[in-house]
Amino acid sequence: MDARPEEALQKRMDHFKSALLRAGVKLTRQRLEVFREVAGGYDHPDAETIYRSVRERVPSVSLDTVYRTLWLLLDLGLIATLGHPRERVRFDGNAEPHHHFVCTRCGRADDFHSEELSRLVIPDAARGLGRVEKTQVEVRGICARCLREEGGAAAGTGRPGRPTGRERSR
Repeated sequence: MDARPEEALQKRMDHFKSALLRAGVKLTRQRLEVFREVAGGYDHPDAETIYRSVRERVPSVSLDTVYRTLWLLLDLGLIATLGHPRERVRFDGNAEPHHHFVCTRCGRADDFHSEELSRLVIPDAARGLGRVEKTQVEVRGICARCLREEGGAAAGTGRPGRPTGRERSR
């Protein structure tokens, strides 16, 4: 990562506030807290996870407000979604160019940077479908954590656990 987590969060929060101002959108406490929840971590939470966390700080927030705020932030280009459309939609507050590794076992999503992937040449077949505005690679496999748990699974249930909190394997 290029900056310390608190510096990266402050940069994202400043960008968020100025983007809302430019768009003429009111900065509310609910919007601020929803964005802070997405931008402050690297676990790419879904809307329900964001709702539960924000509700600890803003008890009056509704799940509907969280969803409306997330779609507004997406429309403003402040966050992105990732994952397969039939799965829970997950949100990413890191607007810098990067890619994702998604664990097919526990669902964990981690950012990674790759100059090679960032320089991908868009094939003519894709260009023929429309204007390409962003390229982001999502690599799917089994994360290091699940592989470690799999190695020690003989003594347990054989099923790796889900990550908790705002953990990140870096």
